[in-house]
Amino acid sequence: QVQLVESGGGLVQAGGSLRLSCAASGRTFSMYVIGWFRQAPGKERDFVAAITRSGANTDYVDSVKGRFTISRDNAKNTVYLQMNSLKPEDTAVYVCAASRIGGKSSINYAYWGQGTQVTVSS
Repeated sequence: QVQLVESGGGLVQAGGSLRLSCAASGRTFSMYVIGWFRQAPGKERDFVAAITRSGANTDYVDSVKGRFTISRDNAKNTVYLQMNSLKPEDTAVYVCAASRIGGKSSINYAYWGQGTQVTVSS
């Protein structure tokens, strides 16, 4: 089992940057694919990015490609989401999740953090 805690959210102007962190407990962190999802008010939870166990492979939703970068440091049990050129439509609660399977579907992820709010003003 793994427990996840997000941090780094906040209020930023359009065009700005934020770096989110997802810190995990447990010795098995490197066994999990980690994904970031986001949920805006009144909308469903959507996939944003994922990174494989070793960090060698990543995947992104088209709307963030070229702007967001996911990375991980297994020695620190932490995954990061660097978000650049932020847009108002990026406003959402961002949640990290752990999966033995990976992929873009939230049903593949068994463990979830509480989320961190990202608000981008125009």
